[in-house]
Amino acid sequence: MDEQRETLQRIVSTLANKNDEIHNFIDILNYTIKNVQVNSSSAISELDEEFDRLYSVLYEMSGTMANTIRQEAAHKIQALQDQLSQCRNALESSEELLELATQSLDIKDPVEFLKAGREIKDRVTVASAFRLSLKPEVSDSMTHLMVDFSMERHMLQAMKFLPVPRAPEIDTAACVVADNCITVSWRMPEEDSRIDHFVLEYRKTNFGGLPRVKDEQHWEVIDSIKATEYTISGLKFDKKYVNARVKACNKAVAGEYSDPVTLETKAFVFSLDSTSSHLNLKVEDTYVEWDPTGGKGQLKIKGKENKSSGQNLLLKSSRRSGALSPKRTFVGPSARGGRDRFTGESYTVLGDTTIESGQHYWEVKAQKDCKSYSVGVTYRNLGKFDQLGKTSSSWCIHINNWLQTILSAKHNNKTKTLDISVPDRVGVYCDFDGGQLSFYNANSKELLYTFRTKFTQPLLPGFMTWCGGLTVSTGLQVPSAISMVQKSENRLSGSTNSLNNIAY
Repeated sequence: MDEQRETLQRIVSTLANKNDEIHNFIDILNYTIKNVQVNSSSAISELDEEFDRLYSVLYEMSGTMANTIRQEAAHKIQALQDQLSQCRNALESSEELLELATQSLDIKDPVEFLKAGREIKDRVTVASAFRLSLKPEVSDSMTHLMVDFSMERHMLQAMKFLPVPRAPEIDTAACVVADNCITVSWRMPEEDSRIDHFVLEYRKTNFGGLPRVKDEQHWEVIDSIKATEYTISGLKFDKKYVNARVKACNKAVAGEYSDPVTLETKAFVFSLDSTSSHLNLKVEDTYVEWDPTGGKGQLKIKGKENKSSGQNLLLKSSRRSGALSPKRTFVGPSARGGRDRFTGESYTVLGDTTIESGQHYWEVKAQKDCKSYSVGVTYRNLGKFDQLGKTSSSWCIHINNWLQTILSAKHNNKTKTLDISVPDRVGVYCDFDGGQLSFYNANSKELLYTFRTKFTQPLLPGFMTWCGGLTVSTGLQVPSAISMVQKSENRLSGSTNSLNNIAY
């Protein structure tokens, strides 16, 4: 009976998974049908616009060429009219001279006849009729302004749809995820000289497989990429993966998208745990600020409200669990053994996610007027009256801006003053397995201080602030520059200082 039940449960599970796949595929088909309808309408609209532009060009050319013909005709007509006017004047003068010569033939007196003959001869010599060119100055032909459209007509008749570019192929081996940047590299399956630019799309996801239609963020678009590689910078890796795809475009049409690739984005993501914070601190996700009013807006939640708060925190954990690596654990209120909020002068708040292995990095920026703050890590057993760096289970650097700016490293109630200028932002690097906690100038990546020890319990990020606020940046990878510094520092690990050499 139990075996049959187990078999049936497996069948039910298999059918349920298959149904989910079919539902997802149906969504994809409906989405594709809708896109076909939209894209076909868009293609027809673009075709009409192209022909309208072609008609406009032809109409403009027709007007220009017709105007040229009119100007040529006007020039020729004017030249012929001028010649015609000259001929008429010459003819009129010639007819007058002919009449005079005819009359002279009737003269009987020899003297008068000779005189009239010489006069007519002189006038004939200078007569315009004998200087005229009896050939039109211009031709009546307009064939030099005729247009042969046979070649263009053949080209237009041979017009076809512009070839659609093939989908690019993303080279996963050449893609790089580093320094919260993603470099995507691709190539065309064959040479295409018509390619004008590429369009890259990406989106964050917690799914390691193929992209899904449902439950996915929208695609971010980067257009007009001229090269076959692009680096997306300044990302917060608050999801486990990033999907990327790319398409090629020529002057008029875009091709299909490449097969999407999924790139892993390892990073440490956490928020500040408001249930642990001192009542004089106001906590909002990754921001904490000292509140001199005594935290009246953050009174303790008891009874059913407290239970509801715990459930909300656990729900928050389950929603964020996809962004957490294995060996990082969300810490709910009950995980601290019922310890109350920090109190007294321990103006402290902890992160809500433990570090149990691996290398992690986060950054902290203090307000300019912050008088005192500490940044570090601690085991979960930090007492509610304890301060960071004053116990054997906490490590930190402390910045005091009260009278003069002092930067110091603290652990086990021992302090080492550091002769280094206080940076605008502090980077925290934690190598749990390597037993190393380092602090950096987050801007220049200059090393401020390093603790070396063997961590025996899970760690929580810890923060203390007084008269000011802190902003925590999470979802960051270990910067490449710091990885290089770590390798260099490991080679010089023999030169440690007094705080590092303490036995724990």
